[in-house]
Amino acid sequence: MGGPEMAPQSPHAGTSPARRPGGAGHVLAVVKDLFFVARIRETGRLAGVPLTFAVVPEEVEAALAASPRFVLLDLTGALDYDRIFRAAEAARVPVLAFTTHALAQQTRPWHARCARVVTKETLTAELPSLLRDGVTA
Repeated sequence: MGGPEMAPQSPHAGTSPARRPGGAGHVLAVVKDLFFVARIRETGRLAGVPLTFAVVPEEVEAALAASPRFVLLDLTGALDYDRIFRAAEAARVPVLAFTTHALAQQTRPWHARCARVVTKETLTAELPSLLRDGVTA
């Protein structure tokens, strides 16, 4: 009563009915940090950008079948990056990734497989335009 709505799957999986994937404008967010999931979800809602959230590789692979404009990927979440990148590359979907200054060296091996990499600070500051405009150099 009055609390957050609980999904039967992980809190990251799926989309709300108003944000179904499949249109040319949706974005796949592969983000584990619940703070950023909430921030991205709300910003997407306000910007009118449909979002799909996934974390485990099977969810990512299934979501890529709906042809998102790009993947927004958290490089700080200790995910199965090799499998996620292989799936995105096979689907020919560009990846906009984010990391932190402190982890930039640690995440550097993945940067070459991204169309663009930004810091969490940049992501936070530019999230509406990043969601709307996508991967631009």
